[in-house]
Amino acid sequence: MMIDLSLPPVTRLNVTELLLTAFQSQGGQPHKRRRTSEPIEIEDRLESLICRVGEKSTSSLESNLEGLAGVLEADLPNYKNKILRILCTVARLLPEKLTVYSTLVGLLNARNYNFGGEFVESMIRQLKETLKLNLYNEALYLVRFLSDLVNCHVIAAPSMVAMFENFVSVVQEEDGPQVRCDWYVYAVLSSLPWVGKELYEKKDVEMERILNQIESYLNAAQLLSYPGKNKIPLNYHIVEVIFGELFQLPQPPHIDVMYTTLLIELCKLQPGSLPQVLAQATEMMYTRLDTMNTTCIDRFLNWFSHHLSNFQFRWSWDDWSDCLTQDLDKPKPKFVREVLEKSMRLSYHQRIVDIVPANFSALIPTNPIFIYKYMDESSSSLPGYAVTIAISNAIINRSSNDEILTILKDVPNPNQEDDDDEGDSFNPLKIDVFLQTLLHMAAKSFSHSFSALAKFHEVLKILTDSDEGKLHILRVVYEAWRNHPQMISVLIDKMIRTQIVDCAAVANWIFSPDMAHDFTRFYVWEILHSTVRKMNKHVQKIQKELETAKEKLEKQHSRRKDSGDEEEDKNSDEEDGPLEEQIERLQEKVESAQSEQKNLFLVIFQRFIMMLTEHLVRCETGGVDFNTPWYKNCIERLQQIFLMHHLTIQQYMVTLENLLFTAELDHHILTVYRQFCALQM
Repeated sequence: MMIDLSLPPVTRLNVTELLLTAFQSQGGQPHKRRRTSEPIEIEDRLESLICRVGEKSTSSLESNLEGLAGVLEADLPNYKNKILRILCTVARLLPEKLTVYSTLVGLLNARNYNFGGEFVESMIRQLKETLKLNLYNEALYLVRFLSDLVNCHVIAAPSMVAMFENFVSVVQEEDGPQVRCDWYVYAVLSSLPWVGKELYEKKDVEMERILNQIESYLNAAQLLSYPGKNKIPLNYHIVEVIFGELFQLPQPPHIDVMYTTLLIELCKLQPGSLPQVLAQATEMMYTRLDTMNTTCIDRFLNWFSHHLSNFQFRWSWDDWSDCLTQDLDKPKPKFVREVLEKSMRLSYHQRIVDIVPANFSALIPTNPIFIYKYMDESSSSLPGYAVTIAISNAIINRSSNDEILTILKDVPNPNQEDDDDEGDSFNPLKIDVFLQTLLHMAAKSFSHSFSALAKFHEVLKILTDSDEGKLHILRVVYEAWRNHPQMISVLIDKMIRTQIVDCAAVANWIFSPDMAHDFTRFYVWEILHSTVRKMNKHVQKIQKELETAKEKLEKQHSRRKDSGDEEEDKNSDEEDGPLEEQIERLQEKVESAQSEQKNLFLVIFQRFIMMLTEHLVRCETGGVDFNTPWYKNCIERLQQIFLMHHLTIQQYMVTLENLLFTAELDHHILTVYRQFCALQM
């Protein structure tokens, strides 16, 4: 692009007092030369000031822009690359402040004769890069920004017209994809509101030619597509598109709740038409549950329960009475049961009982009450009953963790015959009596349970010191709260956060025989995916800390190199030492976290393979069809793990292929892995 930078420099504007004060040197004198000892802080302040300009302020926008331009002009000799990078970034990511930043660039160009050309070159490079990366929306913002620079006398009108002519010339290419032509035409048209008048006044002939080319293209495109009158009402299209996005794999374009909120608002805006269309769509999806992907069923039931909660849970349940004659493991009764379970989370048990017909009683969730096995007199014969009373009294009397541990010393270990040899070995009865009593006393609410776990965190950490202890504490939580899946989910979440249990223990527990009855329940997979996400976020957090530390060290090296200060070079080892030690510690933490992450996925996939292999062998031996509802659910859950966490799993594909997904594996299971590998090509 040709850039006209022949404008003479204008008189320098005065910097506002506020900005001058903010960017004075530490000696209190007006800003002349930056001290090289604090470049990082200065860069951060520059970035903050540029990003925040145009926000609500006591000063006028004009004075803030003039002041900021003066400050940036003074910083250009030392921080030009940083300033250019920030301005290019905000032009791409903050389109709502387009005119603010284009004005700022215009002021800087007027003050510094060469700045405008360098900025436009940076913008063009960034535009090419965004197009290569298929970031078309961001590319549009950059084109509009460049257009507005004509108004600020940074880019000459002929140069902008030449750029638009190049864009429009794409429509003349033979065999070019129409979407490519459409994008370039749209880029020109969407920029005209910013610069059209200016260009037409200065280059009317050229602009007339461009607009005629665009008109011819649009007319030709319209003639190629001449569909008949649409016979499907608009509301049906709207509902189909929304559900189409919601069910996209591996992830929808937006979070699930956005689609729920959108449909709720549409129903409120069109109460006479859209609810009926939505009901038809729901009925249609219900009839197709047998063939629907398990991940989509999860999203369907999440949406449906949330939607019902906003409309008094009104639904014609009798229309779904066909599910009552089917086995409870079939998709339809399972779906209705999970919807009612999810609805209970958004309401309360009795409300769900009242709204559902009596013949649906088999699918209504049980009353979410705590099951305390030491409650009645009949439990007095259970081992540890006397200790539960002592524990209960100790908790009421606000005893310390040490006092609780002293009481638990009297609990015999059922895994050992000789009590003298017990030592610190795993004792399931200790966990049983303490955790059952603690959770029973804190069963009133989530907050009570969280407080109880926090107060006796030390006791729980000691009791779960071994892998067996971590697994058993999860069993106890499940036994006590098996009628309240939501409580199980939040308690396990809390235990992971407080490091009472680890992620691998949760995975082992989910695939254990104790959970076989609930293995296909929705809440179980909710827990597993939440656990995997926590592990992934933990690794990402440490990796980010490591990258930040490395960047900080690199900036220190760059600063010393630019300054050429011999005295600073002598002190470099003293400055870098603590930072290098921090990087070394973080590197070790990253390696440890990645090892835990890899182990978690190995546990999950190994358990999947074991369960599916056992099922296939059992069916083959018995001469029965292996493709049962359980198998469909399990194999699709395996696919779900691959799809939802594909970015992380890619890192460990070599290990998975060498250890688990070998050629000897049953082809039904191996096919899932090969499909995943094919997606990564």
